[in-house]
Amino acid sequence: MGSVWQQSPMAESRTRHSDSGPFPGGRPDEGGMLAVERIERIGESVILYDGSLANHMREAWFDPATWPDAPRAPGYAGGRGATLFIRCEAQDWVLRHYHRGGRIARVASDGFLWTGERRVRSFLEWHLLAQLQQAGLPAPRPVAARYRRSGIVYRADLITLRLPGVEPLSTRMAAGPLPPALWRSVGACIGRFHAANVFHADLTAHNLQVDAQDRIFLLDFDRGRIMPGPGAWRQRNLGRLHRSFTKITAAGTSGFSADAWNGLLEGYADVAGDPGGGSPPGRA
Repeated sequence: MGSVWQQSPMAESRTRHSDSGPFPGGRPDEGGMLAVERIERIGESVILYDGSLANHMREAWFDPATWPDAPRAPGYAGGRGATLFIRCEAQDWVLRHYHRGGRIARVASDGFLWTGERRVRSFLEWHLLAQLQQAGLPAPRPVAARYRRSGIVYRADLITLRLPGVEPLSTRMAAGPLPPALWRSVGACIGRFHAANVFHADLTAHNLQVDAQDRIFLLDFDRGRIMPGPGAWRQRNLGRLHRSFTKITAAGTSGFSADAWNGLLEGYADVAGDPGGGSPPGRA
């Protein structure tokens, strides 16, 4: 079934019911759902949101000044900029402003070159998260995405539902060595995304989250995408994660070891098989 646009009687507003189509590795029995996409121009903002979660949007909800007492969220977006936990519309949300990383951040901390609405980073991440939800993969559910354009530059924000009771894997590691079963669960979680050909642009111990039942979730899909199939990108993802663990260990955390990594790879292989691209990093 395709996507059918419905013209709203409101100016600058449109709605569609999104069908993302077949998704390899998806498990709708685990909570997959269909988002009701709505796009509205409100003030200086263009806002994309899930009409099944909110029946309207306000510009002010994307402004941190609206939430002066909101706590900062650990582990989101690699720590770039303020990511806030907010309570809105009787729901717990996570508000994230998009910031640049690397050297360019020194001259343009949060401005991105305008190349069309379809390439707005917050909109791309919103749509990817909606696909992940439809597939039943353990990622946050998207609420709303916004951009504000000024000439050839735009700025962007994203709101997702808060994952209850989670903490970064890096925080759990800092408390001491983790049980082997948890490392296998981490690998299995990553394997599920890779089996569905989901590329994560910044796979780190900070973006992996653990809840009280030791269930694993993955955050921050900025610049993520669905790949055409298996390939060397899987190995690069795992290499990025291994470097993250090594960096944490070098900083004094003792919660990572060769045995832990081997357990992670075993959990991964149980779900996704061989990642390809040569021997996995750190395989002992």
